[in-house]
Amino acid sequence: MEIFNSTLTQMLVMFCFILIGFVLKKMQLLPDNGATVLSKLENYVLVPALVLDTFMTYCKIDSLRENYNMILYCMLLLVVALVISLPLSKVFSREKTLTVSEQKYRRNIYKYALTFGNFAFMGNAVVLGVLGDEGLFNYLLFTLPLNIAVYTWGVIILIPEGNGGGNALKNLFNPIFVSLIAGLIMGLLGIKAMLPDFVITTISNAKGCMGPVAMILTGFVIGGYNIRELLGKKRIYAAAGLRLIVIPALMLLLLKVLGVNDIIMTLAVFAYATPLGLNTVVFPAAYGGDTKTGAAMAMISHTLAVVTIPLMYLVFIVLL
Repeated sequence: MEIFNSTLTQMLVMFCFILIGFVLKKMQLLPDNGATVLSKLENYVLVPALVLDTFMTYCKIDSLRENYNMILYCMLLLVVALVISLPLSKVFSREKTLTVSEQKYRRNIYKYALTFGNFAFMGNAVVLGVLGDEGLFNYLLFTLPLNIAVYTWGVIILIPEGNGGGNALKNLFNPIFVSLIAGLIMGLLGIKAMLPDFVITTISNAKGCMGPVAMILTGFVIGGYNIRELLGKKRIYAAAGLRLIVIPALMLLLLKVLGVNDIIMTLAVFAYATPLGLNTVVFPAAYGGDTKTGAAMAMISHTLAVVTIPLMYLVFIVLL
């Protein structure tokens, strides 16, 4: 129950930062390109700092040998998510008012949304607040397959046809993934002990900003749309219910049947029961695709997640 209360508290804190971002946008206290600036700050500085510090601190040969099974279980759940999301995305994208190409792209949006939650920005922040640095290391190991899938297949399907998805290998070598590999090597070689104190302090301070800035970014993006119009998209509620409750519940029941320990169960909750992420807004916006669907998903699911994530933890970790 202590972790449940910590999870609920952390979700409420995150929601407050989302409200701050929403107000900043509605009151025009930041320029229109504020979302782009915050997104680049997250992707190029704050998240890499978090990943680098965590891996170079906790990544040791013994810890990798003891925890490799985390990666295997995450891969299993990723396959489950794909099996569920691929047929369901066809159902959600059927609209008579859309052209064939628009339906295909809308289907890709739902494929991504039902396969991946906001396991990085929100997941990292919540895990850090609830489980601490060592728990975050386990979480980053667990979500390694998700990061690889997002920056290869995920990025490609979110870019509209005709605009090019780039090379999958090039997409993989982004700042976040590079910092993960660098942190892993530095941790195994014990390089952190050789770094000057000011460097370690700089990285530590940067990682502390990751969670608040990510949630402010979320609120800022949502604030750029007509809320009534976003709330009127009925299919989004069904997608949010699948993303927040149904799909993670099926996954957690599978892990229960397999006799998985509570540590992996907890990591699965924070990785797969998180709300719909912002990539369904960021990438379509960058390449001229549909952004309203992604924005509606982000707003509705992030609001509901304040209740659903602690509830999923309570049901599957505390009670079952």
